[in-house]
Amino acid sequence: MRRYLIIIGVTLLALTLSTCREYPENPYRPDAHFDITLYPHTRDYELNVVGGWKYVTSDIFSNSAGLIIFHAPEIEHEEYAFKAYDRLPPNNPYGCCDNDGNCTRLIVDWPYAIDNCNDIKYSLLDGKISEVDGYDLIQYNTFYDGVTLRIYN
Repeated sequence: MRRYLIIIGVTLLALTLSTCREYPENPYRPDAHFDITLYPHTRDYELNVVGGWKYVTSDIFSNSAGLIIFHAPEIEHEEYAFKAYDRLPPNNPYGCCDNDGNCTRLIVDWPYAIDNCNDIKYSLLDGKISEVDGYDLIQYNTFYDGVTLRIYN
C-alpha cells in the first residue's frame, strides 16, 4: 500500500511541475549584454516624475534596438518602480525594415509602447500585449537605490 501511495505522490508531483511552465522564451530576444547606470533624479529629468520615460540607444546594445526606460507608479510597496524594455518589437521585429537594414522600433505613446509596423500596443505598466495574442515586451532587470538606477541583463 505504501508503494502505491509513493507512486501516486510522485506522479502528482510530476504533473504539477509540468503544468507550472511559463510561456516559451521569445525567439527574437536580442543577445545583448549590458549593465548601465543612470541617475534619474539628477540629470534625467524625464525620469524624475512617475509616468516619465526616456529612450536609451547605444552601440553597447549590439542587436538590441535600444531601451525604453519607464518610471512606473508605485507597485506593491516599492517607492520607485522603474521598468526597462527593449525597443525591438517582440512580435515580428523584422517585418518592417528598409533596404539599409533599419527596422521599426517601438515608440512611446503614453500609456503604451506602440509597434506601428504590426499595429500592436503594449502596456508600459507591465509590458503586456493588448488585444491580440503574442509575446509581451522584452524586459530587463532594474535596481534603484534612491540615487542610481542600474539596468542589466
